Amino acid sequence: MFVYLGRRLNLLFITLLILCIASYTLAFLFPGDPLTNLSGNPTASDDQTQQLRMMYALDNGYIAGFWQYLKLTLSGEWGLSLTSQNPIFSDICQFLPASLELSLYAMAVSLLIGIPLGIVAGLNHRRYTDMGILSVSLIGFSMPVFWLALLLILVFALQWGGLPMSGRVSLIYDIPHQTGFMLVDILRADIANKQQVLMDALHHLFLPTLALSIVTSSLVIRLTRRSVINVMGSDYIKAAYAKGLSRTQVFWHHGMKNALLPIMPQLAMQFTVLLTNAMIVEVIFSWPGIGEWMIQAIYQRDFPAIRGGMLAVSALVVIVTIGVDLLIRMIYPLSKKQLHAQV
Repeated sequence: MFVYLGRRLNLLFITLLILCIASYTLAFLFPGDPLTNLSGNPTASDDQTQQLRMMYALDNGYIAGFWQYLKLTLSGEWGLSLTSQNPIFSDICQFLPASLELSLYAMAVSLLIGIPLGIVAGLNHRRYTDMGILSVSLIGFSMPVFWLALLLILVFALQWGGLPMSGRVSLIYDIPHQTGFMLVDILRADIANKQQVLMDALHHLFLPTLALSIVTSSLVIRLTRRSVINVMGSDYIKAAYAKGLSRTQVFWHHGMKNALLPIMPQLAMQFTVLLTNAMIVEVIFSWPGIGEWMIQAIYQRDFPAIRGGMLAVSALVVIVTIGVDLLIRMIYPLSKKQLHAQV
């Protein structure tokens, strides 16, 4: 276990180092002055320019410059945004929790819907129930998330008019920023009509979460169904039937755990896919997350913000992926070949 942990930590370190190298190289590939792309200060005086060049060690070669950039990145000095002149690291810390909040809620909804339907479909293999659930999941999986989000806005926000189509909460409410998670901040805030504000935030959260969870639920259904079919057709399940156990007893005592544990890594890995889809949904619903922030940076040619946002999102995906892999290995200590063989 410790050997496996060491290998994964080495992989994490090497991957993050490669991401930092790519981020530093982008400053020289983007249009404009590399110093401006690193610092975000386009109007620096001659003295300030000289100080910045010493700060980033641009006159000492690529390796020395990258080493200095790495130290500044680890200390939180990511430069300034060209448009707002705000520190990029502060902007990322402000907008990233909104994306995580949306992704976590959508992931929870996907698991609550996808796992039960996948189990039902797997237990009714090649029956009408299985075919119906599989057909619905295929339709949901085939829908582009941006098209589905626009369709939900058209139906629920414009035609029915019952749900808001943008934002996290109505502009009439002023919620103090504490954790960045809107529902948590509302519960912790000392404001009047807290229940009304909470319901308003849930109304704003409904459509973006639904758009993300429909696509992810379809994949969860298919993964769970396939695992249940494989487990229920194994030899030890047939032996349990031979002992006279009912179908319900066989599944809950022998099939449930063995069907879910092998697909847990795949289900957990869907969070990273869901996070990238959330960045698309944020633009459509004007959700103030890291995705919407990066799209605005691209429109405004804010190269320091683009560089910092790409580094932050990529690092988060890598950390979550390897962290989930380690967690699954701790609670389900099978070898990698055994794990994939059971899926």
